[in-house]
Amino acid sequence: MITNLEKYIDHTLLKPDTTKESILKIVKEAKEYEFASVCVNPHWVSLCYDHLKDTSVKVCTVIGFPLGATSTPTKVFETKQAISDGATEVDMVINVGELKTGNDEFVKQDIQAVVNEAKGQALTKVIIETSLLTEDEKVRACKLAKEAGADFVKTSTGFSGGGATVEDITLMRKTVGPDMGVKASGGVRDLAGAEAMINAGATRIGASAGVDIINGNKGTSDY
Repeated sequence: MITNLEKYIDHTLLKPDTTKESILKIVKEAKEYEFASVCVNPHWVSLCYDHLKDTSVKVCTVIGFPLGATSTPTKVFETKQAISDGATEVDMVINVGELKTGNDEFVKQDIQAVVNEAKGQALTKVIIETSLLTEDEKVRACKLAKEAGADFVKTSTGFSGGGATVEDITLMRKTVGPDMGVKASGGVRDLAGAEAMINAGATRIGASAGVDIINGNKGTSDY
C-alpha cells in the first residue's frame, strides 16, 4: 500500500478541446485531493496559478508539446513565459528525431537550454516518448537528460500511441539511479496501475484519472 499517493499525482488535462470550465474542474479536484500539481497546456497556466497560489498544489505545464520538434529558442521562450505565468514545473519534450538520428549532443543541449532557463524557478521534467524509442534510445535519452541537469525523466506525452509501462519505468530508474525523478505518464488509469509504476521506481504519476486512482475506480482516459 502506497502512503500519500495523492502527492505522486500530476492531475493532467492536455486535450486540444479543453475548456475553461474543465480546467476549473481539475483545479477544484486538485485542491480537494491535494495532488502534487495540475499539468495543463501553457495557455491555462495563469488561470491555474490564480486559483492555486495559496495552496500546496503546483502548476505544471508542457514545453515543445507534443512533438518536441520546435526549435530550442522556442522551447526556452515557452519556459520563460510559463514561469512568468506561474508554472513551477515544466515538462519538455525532447527532439525525438535528433535522438534517433544519433545527434545526442543536440538533444543534450536542447534539454540543457530549458534546464538553464528554469533553474531555481521550476523543476524540469524531460519527456523521452518511450513508445517511439528502442531500448538503447531510451537509455541514451535518460542519460542525456541526467547529464543536462534535468530533475526528472518522463515516459510519454500521451499523444504518440503508447504510454507508461512497468518495464520502461524499471529501465529508466536503473539508468538514472536512485536520486533523479522518474514520471510515469500515459495510460495510468487505476490504483493498481499507479502502485505498479511507483513500485517499479516512479516518483510521479501523470494522469487525468487522478480522482479515480485515489478512489480505487477505473478511469477511462488515455492520459
